[in-house]
Amino acid sequence: MELRGSTILITGASRGLGAVAARELHRRGASLVVSARGESALRSLAEELDAEVLVADMADRSGVRAVAERARSCDGVVLNAGVGGDPRLDDLGEAEIDQVIDINLRAPMVIAADYARHRIDAGHQGAIAIVGSVAGIVASPSSRLYNATKFGIRGFALSFAEELHGTSVSCSLVAPGFIRDTGMFHDGGVELPAGVRTKSPEDVAAAIVKALTVAPPEVFAAPPEMRVIAKFGSVAPGLSGRIQRLLGVSERQDRAERIGS
Repeated sequence: MELRGSTILITGASRGLGAVAARELHRRGASLVVSARGESALRSLAEELDAEVLVADMADRSGVRAVAERARSCDGVVLNAGVGGDPRLDDLGEAEIDQVIDINLRAPMVIAADYARHRIDAGHQGAIAIVGSVAGIVASPSSRLYNATKFGIRGFALSFAEELHGTSVSCSLVAPGFIRDTGMFHDGGVELPAGVRTKSPEDVAAAIVKALTVAPPEVFAAPPEMRVIAKFGSVAPGLSGRIQRLLGVSERQDRAERIGS
């Protein structure tokens, strides 16, 4: 699809990677519908980008329906809203599990399916970019809910991309790795092992642009070696776990949780 002159809806747009992506799409000539649950930050961004505001909480089914209905008339949709930072096992209950599944998995699935169905039925083109994670390929300790939902959304997106092949609508998964300066890993204060490289928020925005305009099934925003490690971890989880223990991954995440609490 051509971004200039298009209308793109982006969820999770009020801050972090979503705000960076929104600015890049605006720079490339797209009109934006920005959505998030934080109204103040969202309106500030909308004023900067001359964007339409849609306040919606992806944990609330009425909010998901509102986004799905508005997306139907858009040329593209970026499903970026998500949460991380799993609670400790002692604090893990049904409410916590439901919230992460609703935001990270159910909401993008519902919106993507509704969008594709209506665009195809109307004979209109459309593009879906779903922001997942390299954490949807390889698991790490203390990220059980984040891993579960990102594994799930990756499976949905790749299957949906194949299902939509040959139709007027495309679907592409964007898979960031460790991102510096903003985003979940930066905000959580996670200390990375020596030698682990990061990507910038602008790299993620570029991957989202590629997902919308070129529509490969999957676009990585991660260094090549991280993609290799993730693929290796997916086929040899036991060995991957031993390597993570040697690198002290769990201890690093525990330190980040203590700092953030």
